[in-house]
Amino acid sequence: MSDAQLAGQRIVYAYSGLTPPQSLLTKIRAGEAAGVIFFGPNISSSAQLRAVISGLQEANRSSPVHAPLLMMLDQEGGIIRRLPGAPSLSEKQIGESAQPVALADQSGTAAGDNLSTAGINVNLAPVLDVYRQAGNFIDQYQRSYSSKAVVAAQLGAAFIAAQEETGVAATAKHFPGLGAATTSQDTDAGPVTLNLSLTTLRSIDEVPYRAAIAAGVKLVMVSWASYPALDPRLPAGLSSSVINGELRGHLGFRGVTITDGLGAGALARFGGFAQRGLLAAHAGADLLLCATTNPNDNTPAHGIAVLDALAYALASGRLERGYAEQAAARVIMLRTDP
Repeated sequence: MSDAQLAGQRIVYAYSGLTPPQSLLTKIRAGEAAGVIFFGPNISSSAQLRAVISGLQEANRSSPVHAPLLMMLDQEGGIIRRLPGAPSLSEKQIGESAQPVALADQSGTAAGDNLSTAGINVNLAPVLDVYRQAGNFIDQYQRSYSSKAVVAAQLGAAFIAAQEETGVAATAKHFPGLGAATTSQDTDAGPVTLNLSLTTLRSIDEVPYRAAIAAGVKLVMVSWASYPALDPRLPAGLSSSVINGELRGHLGFRGVTITDGLGAGALARFGGFAQRGLLAAHAGADLLLCATTNPNDNTPAHGIAVLDALAYALASGRLERGYAEQAAARVIMLRTDP
């Protein structure tokens, strides 16, 4: 691969509106794209989204990289859904039900069937955060299965296994966990520091990730919060100590790592998209989610800026080619068999 193509295997593009712009199609045909993320403003119906995805995959067939694109969105359940339909229940509703494991399994299957019908092959779900206080950052939108780590682990693993049986890859998020964040601690808006001990992180927040990895989860999304017990300087998604040390080293994850949106307010002090993407790649993120916190402001230009920065870093030796090739191999394996 050229430097740009190798860099492109890390880039997940976003755009605004219902029609993919020509600049995105150009990058796809050149083999300089790993995938596309869709938000509400990109979708008018499941049929419309399927037609868009069909066109994007058709453009990709002329790419020198012979693997389908990753097509992804957030379909967690409850109010966090980009497409109508399953899973209709929120994670909290599942966790509080009389038969939570059966419902988590059913929701995973239904989510996968719904998304695959629209051409989506990656779901940025489930959330595995273990919430601490009722109404806190994660619980206020019913995005957590439970305040008990063992319950969140059991239900998350059931959802993951069931969904991946349908051929749609699951994404465990937001490692190592946002369950302790208060209502006002939103990484989209600004920096968040969670002063949890290493013992607490490993005995509570990381427990569902052990179960997810055992269940075969294909992707893990790393949060933008800072965890001084793991890294006193950097947010998790920019930290090799968190991604390579804790997630890959301590927990043994061998799948694809993905950032949260690079436009998050928590990263304001780290420069623009290009600088943030380069830092995340250095830290061990395989996929870089080049999206803003406002889906109406998305443009492929953000992904192109990251692509150019990575390609230049590869050409100049600032980014190790061997690791970039390993990351690309993991991504292409996922693209080939989500």
